[in-house]
Amino acid sequence: MAANKNLAENPYERLANAIVLQAVADYRAALKKVKHNPGNQDAINEALQLEKFFRSQWYEMLTKVDGEYLIRRLQEEIRQSESIRGNKNKSSRR
Repeated sequence: MAANKNLAENPYERLANAIVLQAVADYRAALKKVKHNPGNQDAINEALQLEKFFRSQWYEMLTKVDGEYLIRRLQEEIRQSESIRGNKNKSSRR
């Protein structure tokens, strides 16, 4: 019966997914900090370290998601979310 377990129930896979998801959350937060304060060296360094992780062999062992693709998607997400938020604030002032 243990052979029928869903792969997502594998504790090692859950751990790998949790590591990647935490890195994604941390990268989003760092990008937002850099967006709001481009001179924030700590946020810049954190973003660069996370990009290094997304390009690492360890990351490749954890997931099949292309690290470069993930970096580009998250950067675009932050650019768009910030511009959408700005548009909402402008329209609410009318």
